[in-house]
Order: sequence, then C-alpha cells, then structure tokens
Amino acid sequence: MALDVFTFLVGGKAGEGVKKAGSVAAHIFSSLGRHVFQMDDYMSLIRGGHNFSVISTAPRWISSHYMKANLVVNFDKRSCETHMNDITENGILVFNSDEQEVENGIGIPLTSEAEKYPMKSLMYGVGAVAILSSTIGLEKDFMNQIIKNEYPRGIEENIAFANTIYDMVHHDCGNKYPLDKGDNKRPIITGNEAISLGAIAGGLNVYYGYPMTPASTILHTLAREAENFGLAVVHAESEIAVINMAIGSAFTGARAMVGTSGGGFALMTEGFSLAGITEAPVLVILSQRPGPATGVPTYTEQADLAFALTAGHGDFLRIVVSPRTVREAFYLTAEMLNLVWKFQTPGILLTEKHLSESSMTVEIDLAKSKWAEPKMHMDGDYKRYLDTDDGISPMLFPPSKQIIKWNSYEHDELGITTENAEKISFMHDKRNKKLKTLIEYLKGLDTVRIIRGVNPSNIFTYGSTYMSVLEALQYGNLNPTIVAPIYLSPLPIWNLEEFKDQDNIVIEQSSTGQFTKLLNEKAGLKIRSTIKQYDGRPFDPIELSQKIKEVLY
Repeated sequence: MALDVFTFLVGGKAGEGVKKAGSVAAHIFSSLGRHVFQMDDYMSLIRGGHNFSVISTAPRWISSHYMKANLVVNFDKRSCETHMNDITENGILVFNSDEQEVENGIGIPLTSEAEKYPMKSLMYGVGAVAILSSTIGLEKDFMNQIIKNEYPRGIEENIAFANTIYDMVHHDCGNKYPLDKGDNKRPIITGNEAISLGAIAGGLNVYYGYPMTPASTILHTLAREAENFGLAVVHAESEIAVINMAIGSAFTGARAMVGTSGGGFALMTEGFSLAGITEAPVLVILSQRPGPATGVPTYTEQADLAFALTAGHGDFLRIVVSPRTVREAFYLTAEMLNLVWKFQTPGILLTEKHLSESSMTVEIDLAKSKWAEPKMHMDGDYKRYLDTDDGISPMLFPPSKQIIKWNSYEHDELGITTENAEKISFMHDKRNKKLKTLIEYLKGLDTVRIIRGVNPSNIFTYGSTYMSVLEALQYGNLNPTIVAPIYLSPLPIWNLEEFKDQDNIVIEQSSTGQFTKLLNEKAGLKIRSTIKQYDGRPFDPIELSQKIKEVLY
C-alpha cells in the first residue's frame, strides 16, 4: 500500500503533555489541508499511568487511526517497551536516552534537556512536536509559530527547547516523511464536541450532567459555551438528580439533554420510565465504556446496546440512534432533539468512548441541522394527554391559566390519576399510537447507510465501528456491501428486507454479539459470522482488514 497515510504516535506518563502533543500534531496536519483522525489512549490514573496519542493523516478522508506508526516518540521506558512493535517498516523510533538505550532507535536526552527549564515535565510534549516537525520537513519558523499559539505559557522557554530538540534529531529525521498538502483546512473536533454543538444547533436550552467518562467532556464543552448561547448547564449531585431535573425542565418547555455512561444510566432508569409515562421529551446521551460495574472506565465498547433498547420498567416508546462519525454526531443530535419533542418521548443517542473522545477533521453545514419544535395547544380547554389520531398530544407550558398536569401514575387525558381498567388500557393504546406515526415519519429519513459493493457478502455494523470498517476496507481494497443502521429503535426493518436471504457478516464490539442478536430477532437476518472485539480498544484497520478477508474468502 502506498504511503497515503502517515501516522504519528507519542507516548509517556500521564501528566507529561502526551495528549496535548497529539492535539498539536493534529492541528499541524490540518493546517496543511490534510484530513486527520486522532485517538487518545489513557489509563484511569491522574499521574503515572501510561498514556499515548496516535494521529493518522491523509490527503483523502480518513476514518480511523492506524496503530502502525511511521514516527513513534516515547518519553519513558514503559512507553518504549509498549510501542516497540507499533512501528511501520522503515519507521522511525525516537526514545528518551536518559531512561534507556534501544537498538535501531534514535536516542535524545529529553529528561536532561528538560531539566534546564522550570516546567520540565511539560516540556516533553513540546519536544515531541519538534521531532515531528523535523521529520515531516517543517521549517523552524513555522514550528515556532505553532508552539507560540498552542503553548501560551513560557513561550520563550518552549521555543528554545523545541529548537534544541529539532537540531538534535534533524540529522537522522529531517524531512524523512515530507507530507503532501491537502485541499482545504478543516476544523478538528471530538465526537463529544460535535454532540454538544449539534444540541445547540437543535435548540438546546439546558444540560444536566454528573461527570462520568467518556461523557464528561459534553458537560465541559457546554459549560464553556453556556454564556455564548444562553444555555443553562448544571453539574448536578447525582445521575438520579440529572434525569429528574431534565424532566422538570421539559415540563416548563425547555429543551433538555443529559449525558452519562452505563453506570450512570443505570441510576437514571427509573427516571427514564418516568419520562416514558409523562411523555417527557428528554434526550439522553449514553456513551459506552466496558462494563459491568466500573469495568474499564477510560476505554471503549458496544455492550450497552441491549440495555439502551430495554432500559426502564413497563412498556413505553423510546427512540435510540447511534452516530457513525463525528460529523454525523452533530446532525444526529440536532435531529434527535427534534424527534423527542415531535413525538414527546424520551430518546437515547448511543455512542462509544471511541467516537466521544476521538478527533476528526470535519465539514459541517449549520443550515442542515434540525430545530426542535413541539406540537402546541392553541385554544379551548387543555388536556395534557389528549387522545389524537397520531398519539401526539398538543403541549402547553407554564405560566398558563389552564391546568397542566404531568403524572407518574397512570392517568386519564387530563393527567388525573386513575386505576380504572378501561382508562389504563386506553392510555396504553394512546401512547402506543406514536410508534406507527414514528415509523411512517422515519421512512422519510436516512435511517440506514448502505454502500453497495461488488462482493456478494454484506457487512453490518453500527456506531463508531463503522469508521473502523470503512478504513479496513480501504486498506485491504475490499468491496463488500456495507449496511450501517443509524436508528436502532425502532429498527428500520423496511430497509433491511432485501438482506434476509443474503450472506451477512456483523462487526461489533460486544462479547455476546448484541448487535447480531438485534438483527436476527427484529429483522430476521441470518448472520453467517460475527467479528467481535471486546478488549476495550477500537479495531485497528490493518488487523480488521485481515479478519474480514478471512471471513469473506
């Protein structure tokens, strides 16, 4: 395969500026007009744990990082040992010679050089940027301007240190991987930033959150933007408080969203059911990490799918979607805010750590985002749960001279508590009408992405695994048909009928094959093989490409 992809990997201890160095590298590639994918890997330790950032870039759209890197920079011995085999053929390994010696590597005294400066532990990241700059042939002036912009504290010291490291490695690394420029400079954002901005574009008024990796940065992003967009952003005392406050806000007409991961959503499930019976339009962002219980807090998985589809007690409608790319996360969040308000029911945007915290270059058209608009009561006596042909009751918000009653108990059309058998059945039927209405509406939306291939087999996937699959097929020059549902509840079986008697393969990150079971049970699809990975790490496109070849041929 020709070098259309260049990958840079930087690793070291938590607290040594690894992630920042990765982000700066991504911005360097973006400034060259290239596409970028950045994945950060970190342990659940504030200091001392091994962290690394891997950034892949290409002139074309790139949808995954590659673990085989052309340039690997290690700050410590542990990082060097961990990534010894993560180097491409003819790739460059740079290590900290103050910690060890490595054959076939380039040693530089990072520690002793950093000791000369006040912020010594944070200098390593600046050094990594200098090594990268030399390797891809950036001029010092260009590098120094980037360091000035990206490291605003101690600018003179940072530039001096960077120039020293640049000169040290230039003989061995200088311009070894000159990069072609791309066609356009694009912003780089994470999945969580895309979700946050998409919610704002969709009319978000209030966000409630209790920090839980990997959803925490939604809270951080929206708090940062709160003043700019007139948002109320609340760090509540618990996930139970989060969901109930969101329902209360929806009662007043505020477009409310919450975010969490599996353990937090477990605490929200009673409130989620409350949203079901009160017909409260609340959007939940559920970003998955490995479980059960604490699991592996800073890694990725797709094992909360069945949980999202069935969470809560009793029968009630919920809408569950999963974005496939960072760009789609923006549009889909806005679309989901619109849908939960249009159909007055709770919804879940199901994603994963891999999408939430990875960064990509994106192009977003704000005009294409949906705006949440509820069906409003206009005149006459008000019934909160008025039975209608489509099951959707007009809404009314305080202040009002009319009585507005939301009720967690079973109720009649006015919202008044009932235990009458006929009224109980009547209200179930009323709420259930919305499913048929929703399905008819979804038939006009893009609910499944199908990329037709020449190979007779079909690959089914969803969420961020879609990005890994696309890059694996690109790498291996493979061309099966890709089928990637965006909507998981209700599952758009009308778009999946054609695949019932075909050769189907599933790729997912669940040890029990939850997505496979969903396709079989709801769409009646026969799945010949499921490629699964459940070690907390996203698929690497090279390894995945080989697995796909083995299954196809």
